[in-house]
Amino acid sequence: MTRIAVVQEAPVLLDLDRTRARVVEAVATAAEGGARIAVFPETFVPGYPTWIWRLRPGGDMSLAAELHARLVHASIDIQAGGLAPLCEAAARHGVAIVCGVCERDGEYSRATLYNTLVFIDSDGTLVNRHRKLIPTNPERMVWGRGDGSGLRVVELAGMRVGGLVCWENYMPLARYALYAQGVELYLAPTWDSGDGWQATLRHIAREAGCWVVGSAIAMQGADVPDDVPSRDQLFPQPDEWLCPGGSVVVAPFGAPVAGPLDRQRGILYADCDPARVAHARRSLDVVGHYARPDLFRLEVTRSPLAPVHFTDGDD
Repeated sequence: MTRIAVVQEAPVLLDLDRTRARVVEAVATAAEGGARIAVFPETFVPGYPTWIWRLRPGGDMSLAAELHARLVHASIDIQAGGLAPLCEAAARHGVAIVCGVCERDGEYSRATLYNTLVFIDSDGTLVNRHRKLIPTNPERMVWGRGDGSGLRVVELAGMRVGGLVCWENYMPLARYALYAQGVELYLAPTWDSGDGWQATLRHIAREAGCWVVGSAIAMQGADVPDDVPSRDQLFPQPDEWLCPGGSVVVAPFGAPVAGPLDRQRGILYADCDPARVAHARRSLDVVGHYARPDLFRLEVTRSPLAPVHFTDGDD
């Protein structure tokens, strides 16, 4: 049995240090609650760029550039140690962490951003980094496209854990890539919400026969810091729910066992038994007895995207 904690809070938008501090604080609380895995929402650090859904095409280009520059500055450079506070918290409390971050490429361009999900083991080791394969709609003006190197299932706290970000979960082959690795705890951090999203999570729990976690930010207009450019123009209503949350834990082939947590902040706890996965897959195992490998085949390119190489000279 593995106890998980699903953290539904608001970040300090565009403030890297203060938002990382909230993660560290939440991990300590989760540990006190007996959790062995703490799950955080899509790009919780340093917050989801919700302004992209409110800017006018063309008319707000200068404001978009200013906000994006702030986001670049507040994003995490993993190679430069940007995850250190999270890794230290994981090791200190013996809790594995899965967290959505806005990642800045620190190796090549030093400017391109990615919508990334990081998996940190309870000893503080980064064991997987998954970059969202296809940013959705206006997100494509914020993040680059990920690759298959992070489409992996890893062992955390005695469970096989994998995840896809938000609308990646509508990509059947991406889901199947995780199913084929025996995922037992399937994570779906998101900015989405509502009945349609809840139906998606329940469908995945039935299709995969595994535990499914939906993890979302709970954030209102009042949570946006005063120093965010054009804050009053973009978020004039302090009581408006920019994202109402909806975090939930769904049992294999079953119904929610915790949540949905709607329009409130807090931590959901759930005790997830891997044995229930085998029970669910007795009737439907889409990569086992319910598969037809003689008819269908999936290939995943795991190598990272090749960088652009610069050659100085005539060769």
